[in-house]
Amino acid sequence: MKIAVIGLGYVGLANALMLARHASVTALDINPDRVAVLNAGRATVEDPDAGPWLARGGLDLTATTDRDAALHGAEVVLIATPTDYDPASNRFDTTSVESSIEAVRDAAPGAAIVIRSTIPVGFTERMRARHGTDQILFTPEFLREGRALHDSLNPSRIIVGERGTAGQRIADLLLRGADRTDVPVMLTGPTEAEAIKLFSNTYLAMRVAFFNELDSYAEARGIASAEVIRGVGSDPRIGNHYNNPSFGYGGYCLPKDAKQLLANYDQVPQNLIAAIVESNRTRKDFIAEQIIARKPRVVGIYRLVMKAGSDNFRQSSIQGVMKRIKAKGIQCIVYEPVLDTPDFFYSRVVNDLAAFKAEADIILANRMTPDLSDVAGKVYTRDLSGED
Repeated sequence: MKIAVIGLGYVGLANALMLARHASVTALDINPDRVAVLNAGRATVEDPDAGPWLARGGLDLTATTDRDAALHGAEVVLIATPTDYDPASNRFDTTSVESSIEAVRDAAPGAAIVIRSTIPVGFTERMRARHGTDQILFTPEFLREGRALHDSLNPSRIIVGERGTAGQRIADLLLRGADRTDVPVMLTGPTEAEAIKLFSNTYLAMRVAFFNELDSYAEARGIASAEVIRGVGSDPRIGNHYNNPSFGYGGYCLPKDAKQLLANYDQVPQNLIAAIVESNRTRKDFIAEQIIARKPRVVGIYRLVMKAGSDNFRQSSIQGVMKRIKAKGIQCIVYEPVLDTPDFFYSRVVNDLAAFKAEADIILANRMTPDLSDVAGKVYTRDLSGED
């Protein structure tokens, strides 16, 4: 079977690697550097499992920027292109997904099109109507940045937005690529699958927001946040997981998915979804106020990335805190090894860690690491357990 994967970000790379041990996979990306990196046997994103997986060999995988070469003869095409949130339209920007569907319909009209990008509720049905085919499916991914290949091989569940034989065929394809053999499978309608994705991520955002608001209360009242969280989590209905305070939920998925779900509620009464979105702004306001009150001359921003093992800092919460601090005229410097620029939005990048620690009066760290142990007295963090 020939499979094409469009997009070589976290989702696209993980899917391509997973499927390439059982099928012939061609990855298509508009970025020639990414294509060259993968063809040289290296991962296109930060993922600790991807490099060893490639080094093992035995994968039928090539990458190209040539659309026709990638799509010609493909039986299944996975679309994993970005759908960034567009604040102007208050919706996901689905342009890349729509153009990818058009390309597949032109170059491989018989191929099943499997959308793995996150999309608005109702999008798949609109695309089916536009192109006059039911061969467009949505199957949501539930991958963590930095662990995308691991999560592809060991999925928590497989959901395919098609209840018929076409849906089962795609579910079987994903099951064959996985290492885990007891994966729950759900075949749903396309709109239900889209809603599952958005509600799942918004629930995670709500959980982050809840424990962050608990932590704000604890810090403001001078009580031990860790003890309160541990006591709350001891209730088995709540659980002691996914409860480590942060500067706010961030990264590529949670902020945009919560906002898109809120936009989908434009005709439906709601209170909670809007509160989740607003809570994240409030948390960043609170964190910034704690720093500003200390009257620092220079604030060091330790890492822009959201998670350990990730090179992605899109929509990271620490950036929002940094903007608020700078708006008060306080100088910020940035330590971020994945940056190869002298400045980041007019804040100086200092990637000599010793120099960074010496210059900063306060170091803002979303997560504490051993790198900062020698200047722990300078560090402001709400990290209680060292977990993402």
